[in-house]
Amino acid sequence: MIINDKRFTKQAEIIREKGTNRSQFFRGDVDKYSWVDLGSSYLPSEIQAAYLWGQLERLYEITRNRLDSWSRYRQGLSMLEKEGKIELPSSPKECCQNGHMFYLKVRDLKERSALLEHLKTDGVYAVFHYVPLHSAPAGQRFGRFSGVDIYTTRESDRLIRLPFWYGLDENTIAHIIKSIRKFFYS
Repeated sequence: MIINDKRFTKQAEIIREKGTNRSQFFRGDVDKYSWVDLGSSYLPSEIQAAYLWGQLERLYEITRNRLDSWSRYRQGLSMLEKEGKIELPSSPKECCQNGHMFYLKVRDLKERSALLEHLKTDGVYAVFHYVPLHSAPAGQRFGRFSGVDIYTTRESDRLIRLPFWYGLDENTIAHIIKSIRKFFYS
């Protein structure tokens, strides 16, 4: 686990240890180990840990590749944004982009559904991003929406996640961009 703020290290350790002070006990910081807070079993299997280690060893290469893909999408779709046909993601100047995903927003649910169907027909598997938590089955059962839903559902209905992974090649991105342009210019 990587913690970027030392204030959370002790709490993160307890959460990781299934809510116990087990690590403190083994270090001799406490005389007995017991359940002290919320936690769960977040430990990866050995195979998952080995896979993660390999990714961490190539972190900068993987991130650079993902940022390149992100930039290709952004550059290739920017004209559609300038024309007001879509909205693209952007990062505030004081923030550092990590290339986690690339999405676009269309006018509404009807247009999103039509574009997704068009992309599927063109061999592109894009998806909508999420169902708002308050309208998901568990959200309706366990939660409640506070206030008026001005943005959540509307923005969810507009959002499409484009294919995005480490190693996504230029030709695939070019095909996806071409397909999106074809949808809007046909």
